[in-house]
Amino acid sequence: MVPLHGHNSEIFVMQDPDARVLWDLPVRLFHWLLVLAVAGCWITLQPGVTAFEWHVRFGYATLVLILFRIGWGFVGSRTARFSSFVRGPAAVWRYVTSLRDSGAAHAGHNPLGALMVLLFLALLLAIAITGLFANDEIMYAGALYGYVSDEVSDRLTHLHHELTEALWIAIGAHVLAVLAYLIFKREDLVGPMITGGRAGTGAPAGEARLWLAVLLLALASLLLYAVVATAPEPSSILF
Repeated sequence: MVPLHGHNSEIFVMQDPDARVLWDLPVRLFHWLLVLAVAGCWITLQPGVTAFEWHVRFGYATLVLILFRIGWGFVGSRTARFSSFVRGPAAVWRYVTSLRDSGAAHAGHNPLGALMVLLFLALLLAIAITGLFANDEIMYAGALYGYVSDEVSDRLTHLHHELTEALWIAIGAHVLAVLAYLIFKREDLVGPMITGGRAGTGAPAGEARLWLAVLLLALASLLLYAVVATAPEPSSILF
């Protein structure tokens, strides 16, 4: 509530609820669905688990989500747009050197967090795309295996595995950073990604336009379906 001062009275009115919205619903759903998709990819490749088809499905889900988030970074609400949080090296360095200060929380990703967002998007996009061309050297191959030779597929398979290892390092760094902010700066980064709000930000996220998010997700899904459905058959048999 904010006060409105008159000549002889003070009237309180409810503040616009969007004024404290930090993450819109599409961003929050993207974040947690991506967690589930990546976890699903990992679980379905563990020893003793014969669910490669589900690994492929979770990989498709990951790729669709990444394509959605890239698009939402241009047309989404204020704090979701890349233009609102991606900064140059100088801004990142200034933020790093001021980490000991107890300044106000950023309304959105801080400059260092922005780098992590870009890293995750790039890694997951590369992992998903290389997975489309990869093979397990036994009987399974990615949907786009038919576009490349066996040698190229083997190289992309190796790159797929190397990028996945890098992803786990990035995930570990991300978790440690979240814990460090909570312990040392008393700043909760998880809660806002669930509720959407964070007290004290004072910056509206803007209108989420859920219809646009649904349309963008549908377009990403249709794009992947079209690419996979029109892919040629493999030029050689793995099994």
